[in-house]
Amino acid sequence: MATLSAGLLLYRRMPALEVLLVHPGGPFWAKKDDGAWSIPKGLVHPGEAELDAARREFGEETGGIAAGPAVELGRFRQPAGKVVVAFAVEGDFDLAAFRSNSFTMEWPPRSKRMAAFPEADRAGWFDPDAAARKLLPGQVPIVAALLGRLGGA
Repeated sequence: MATLSAGLLLYRRMPALEVLLVHPGGPFWAKKDDGAWSIPKGLVHPGEAELDAARREFGEETGGIAAGPAVELGRFRQPAGKVVVAFAVEGDFDLAAFRSNSFTMEWPPRSKRMAAFPEADRAGWFDPDAAARKLLPGQVPIVAALLGRLGGA
């Protein structure tokens, strides 16, 4: 059975459509930009509702709350086999308020030293074309699904 993650795509119209994406933290992603960003997402815990998981992960990765009505955009199989169920919420987020939980890992490899890194090291608002360039390839269809829901916005 594929691993299930839930994510939340926050969007706003200012006056043009923009979506909020996060850049993953840690040394592997430090020098990657185009094709590296993501919607805030993470694993669904056993017994947890998918939308609740998406809202929890949004908070953990941005420090924000996406409390508005949510629309499910679909389930998107990622290249490595994970499935992301994505929800869209219209709202706003002040990038100055961005903060992310952290994780620890051995760094440098085989050094026996543990280092802490943020789950996401930055967030940004992007128009749909820029988002398609910035997103991990497997997540580009999530923005396309939002555009379909909004009638091409």
